[in-house]
Amino acid sequence: KSRAELEQVPKIFMRPEFALEDPATFNAVLPWSHFNSAGGCKSSRDMASSRLLQEKLSHYLDVVEVSIARQISLRSEAFFHAMSSQHELQDRLRSTQGAVAVLRGRTAAMERVMCRGPLSLLRTALERGNCARLYDKLKLMAAVHQTQPTVQLLLATSEFVGALELIATTKEVLQQELQGIHSFRHLGSQLCELEKLIDKMMVEDFSMYTRSDLNRSLREEPHVLEKERLESLVFGLLRQRKLDFLDIYNEEMIQAAKGIVTQCVVDSVVNIQDIDTDVVTKLADQMRLMTFLQWFDLLQSVFSSFLLFLQRVKATLSVIRNVVLEALDSNQKSRLLAEQTTAPAACPTSPPPHQSHPGEAELAYLTHEGLFISDALSDAQRAHGGPQEKSSGQGPRPQHGGAVEPEGSPRPQQGEAVGPDRGSSDSASGTTESSSDRDQGFIAAGGAVSLSGEDMMPSELELGRVANNIQELLYAASDLSHDRCVKVLMARAKDGSLERLSPGEFVGLSQAVEAFARSTEDLCCRRSVSLRGALQSQANRFVHRFHEERKTKLSLLLDNERWKQAEVPVEFQHLVDSIADGRIALPERKPPGNAEERKPGDFLLVDGQKYAVVGTVLLLIRIFLEYCQCINDIPSITTDLLSRLADLLKHFNSRSCQLVLGAGALQVVGLKTITTKNLALASRCLQLVVHYIPLIRTHFETKLQPKQYSVLRHFDHITKDYNDHIAEISAKLVAIMDSLFEKVLSKYEVKAPMPSACFRHVCKQVSKMHEAISELLPEQQTQTLFWRINGSFKMHLKRQLARLGVVNDGGPQHGLVMVDVAFYTENLLSLRTLENMDLSMVEIWEHKR
Repeated sequence: KSRAELEQVPKIFMRPEFALEDPATFNAVLPWSHFNSAGGCKSSRDMASSRLLQEKLSHYLDVVEVSIARQISLRSEAFFHAMSSQHELQDRLRSTQGAVAVLRGRTAAMERVMCRGPLSLLRTALERGNCARLYDKLKLMAAVHQTQPTVQLLLATSEFVGALELIATTKEVLQQELQGIHSFRHLGSQLCELEKLIDKMMVEDFSMYTRSDLNRSLREEPHVLEKERLESLVFGLLRQRKLDFLDIYNEEMIQAAKGIVTQCVVDSVVNIQDIDTDVVTKLADQMRLMTFLQWFDLLQSVFSSFLLFLQRVKATLSVIRNVVLEALDSNQKSRLLAEQTTAPAACPTSPPPHQSHPGEAELAYLTHEGLFISDALSDAQRAHGGPQEKSSGQGPRPQHGGAVEPEGSPRPQQGEAVGPDRGSSDSASGTTESSSDRDQGFIAAGGAVSLSGEDMMPSELELGRVANNIQELLYAASDLSHDRCVKVLMARAKDGSLERLSPGEFVGLSQAVEAFARSTEDLCCRRSVSLRGALQSQANRFVHRFHEERKTKLSLLLDNERWKQAEVPVEFQHLVDSIADGRIALPERKPPGNAEERKPGDFLLVDGQKYAVVGTVLLLIRIFLEYCQCINDIPSITTDLLSRLADLLKHFNSRSCQLVLGAGALQVVGLKTITTKNLALASRCLQLVVHYIPLIRTHFETKLQPKQYSVLRHFDHITKDYNDHIAEISAKLVAIMDSLFEKVLSKYEVKAPMPSACFRHVCKQVSKMHEAISELLPEQQTQTLFWRINGSFKMHLKRQLARLGVVNDGGPQHGLVMVDVAFYTENLLSLRTLENMDLSMVEIWEHKR
């Protein structure tokens, strides 16, 4: 029922944002527009509406008040319960307050009776400890005061490492133990300036050492100059992080390399009277005035000097690398030691609950008293750290002023720290060790200064980079040596003199360069390419001239070749025999024998076959053997020489084709005609070259890398061209007889006497052809050629018989023709190598339909 009554109240009154100040809300609750009459006069109707609205709002108010009263009546019991609980809580608070006041009184009494006395004892003990520490600080200050004189003494003896260690120790003591001391306020900056001065001194000393080491005579021993001095300098530079000292060595190395070439040229020119150094001042011009042998001796001297130079550089860099590796090893050991030291501290063992750490209550109190909390903690830890730490803290103290410890004095052990219980004398003595003791003192010296030496040294990554840079510097020395040798080579090659060398001289030059390159590779483990590249460039020019000379020579031989069979000298037969034995190279010249042994032959015997050749082909065989010999001596030019040899073989093929098949020899040499013997001889020469192409290809293949095998396709193309040329010559020989048959048989008439004059003429020309080529061509080729010629004869005879109307009918004309044919076959079979030819003449007759 109450819910129904509440629902009569408009929702606008229930909204959380209900406010009559809002004009829209006000107008919605009190719509005054309904009460405004025209002219501003109030009518009786407006009065009634106003009363009605007032009654409605009053009704809403009554409904809400009734609902509120009902809710209060429902929760009255809980309200009265809360009020009674509040009174009870106030009573308990009053009793608690009284108990706390009693407790505070008792606590104040306990403090007065039991705590003030013990705390005063603790305070007195702390004051005594502070006085002892003050005394130690004063002693430490006295030792620090002696730092600068000690550093000056060390620098006077070039003990840069000891001076740097002493400066680092003093700076660390200033920062950790004597920070804020007014009298030392400028000492830090003074030490920094002194350290910068030492840096400059070390760089200058290293530069002077490098210059004197690289510029001394290469024949001197040992390779490393003042090894201990070098080790001390490198370690000092590493400690100061002057990691660019290798750049200084590189610059000095470049200057020394230039000096080596200059000195070698001067030493060589002194012994040559033909060169006036007052007139020819430039080294390059002086080298170009030398003979090849003089220049080659100079180059050998340069090579040997640079090998000694690289050996010296490698020995020096090995010493530097060993120092870097020792420093790297020291860093790694220090890191492992630090890890082992911090590992137990990272997981401390907590004491049992019933055992509290002594001194914790005192520290809590001293926080408010302004005393040394860290010192108190130190004393507390020392008091409970065991007898070992007590004994180490109560060891004998050094006397004041002992900044430089005499030799043999005990050095601090690794891991000990400079603190109030140890004077500056120990720390200073730990850093002034001589360079001879540095090998044993990398870790000991660092331990004496709270491992400050390791902190100052470059990181392991930086030291690794330095070690890599040392290796790169050795590579650079190898490259530099090759570059300077390239300049010697190019100075000689500027006027083209290297291109005009004989093959033997160029081979000697190539072998010397290759030997030097291999020696530097073995020494430096670096394949430098500049010298080989320069030699390759000269080799390409040499190959070009080598090829052009032989191509020109071959062209002159071909242009003067009369294409007649030449006698074969004995040396060429020996040359061919050596090739058959597998030696693709020029044989050594044999001493002359008796006249019978050196009598030339008519044919060239190759693998049991006779080859009738012209003189040009004999020289061509020698030329391509020169190419093969050249790649034996200079393998780097194999691909270039292969393409040149292919060009030479193509040139021979094309030029011989122009001269023989193209009849160019008629104008060039003055031949009256190109005979069948000329054609057969040209064919046989081409066959001889084709025989040797696979051998040449195999020889070149052994000198090529597998990825270069594609260039061998040139030989396949050349072989095809030669075979096509041979086939064209055979076709030309057949064509000659074909035209003869066509001309003669076109006048053939079947009448007596028999054999006819036409067939006699044909047999005579066939015999001449056979006589011309049978001694030149092999038997199989001769038979094949005459088989084709016979086929041409039968074709023309068949055509003439068909024109004459003679058929195979057994008549008189048929008999006459058979007599001529029998005469033709008898003459053909009587020729040498043609006895077993199948000369069936059935094809000459037309088949009857």
